[in-house]
Amino acid sequence: MSSHTNRAPRGQSGWPRDKGSGQGYKGPQSFSNSSSSSSPLSLTLERTINLYPLSNYTFGTKEPLYERDSSVTARFQRMREEFDKMGMRRSVEGVLIVHEHGLPHVLLLQLGTTFFKLPGGELQAGEDQTVGLKRLLTETLGRQDGAPMNWVVEDTIGNWWRPNFEPPQYPYIPAHITKPKEHKRLFLVQLPEKALFAVPRNYKLVAAPLFELYDNSAGYGPIISSLPQALGRFNFVYK
Repeated sequence: MSSHTNRAPRGQSGWPRDKGSGQGYKGPQSFSNSSSSSSPLSLTLERTINLYPLSNYTFGTKEPLYERDSSVTARFQRMREEFDKMGMRRSVEGVLIVHEHGLPHVLLLQLGTTFFKLPGGELQAGEDQTVGLKRLLTETLGRQDGAPMNWVVEDTIGNWWRPNFEPPQYPYIPAHITKPKEHKRLFLVQLPEKALFAVPRNYKLVAAPLFELYDNSAGYGPIISSLPQALGRFNFVYK
């Protein structure tokens, strides 16, 4: 028995199809040759972030910063109660990057031996997300003397959604979910050339290289382990 493969005539196959002409796919199309390097589109496509060496930053300590909830169960119970009153929880987290040994490193807060988190937290009712992120970063890593911190929020790098009052979060809203319980947004924060951070005494601030985070949800969870892919669209300049 001979096998037979159906083939469309040349010029009439291929995906995606050109709906207008009925011809096959013609390859990448050029939209315009008139755009200059200063156009908004070019700026969006070519984002440059300055990275400074880890040694430029000084890390002190300050009073412990405790979670609002004593357990995971208590956290979801509070989320359920607040959802009935205020609706979906909004939270923000900052991605702070330095370089060491010529490699980008993300600053993470470590609690105990196995729990890592990005600095950030819950927004207040009606609070602007950028203003709220700066407030939370200052509460977490701000100096003990209260001196202002220069937090420059550059761009959104991720949106994560919690469908139910449970741990799983996803970078999309599942089709059957009409009322997500939490929306978490991640922002890239441009650090100044030098700074003093004060770390709560019950945390350690660690610098994790991107290669350590990549494809390592077992060690860092799905959100942090996705950062190498999310950051891949930026051009890093090592200062």
